[in-house]
Amino acid sequence: MSSLCVTKLDVLDGMDKLKMCIAYEYRGKQTEYAPLGAQGWDECEPVYLEFPGWSENTHGVTAWDRLPPAARAYLRALEELAGCPLSIVSTGPDRDHTMVLRDPFA
Repeated sequence: MSSLCVTKLDVLDGMDKLKMCIAYEYRGKQTEYAPLGAQGWDECEPVYLEFPGWSENTHGVTAWDRLPPAARAYLRALEELAGCPLSIVSTGPDRDHTMVLRDPFA
């Protein structure tokens, strides 16, 4: 991946906490990937990072600095874990609810 686009950030508004799956516990070992086939899924336990949620309304926000600090922290953690920059964030269904933080094709 060279860039991330997060859409509909506003659907996370009002959640007490957010979980981000970073690995799986499978047969006593931690792995980044779940089994490829259906067999073994019942033995997988997700490993989560937890983040505080936010109560502020993000619907229609179009400036990074107007997002709640917890939303920015969540997005920065996603960026760091993915190992690539966040380029676009949308906060609603309309095109004008989109923040272009950097050119995703640059």
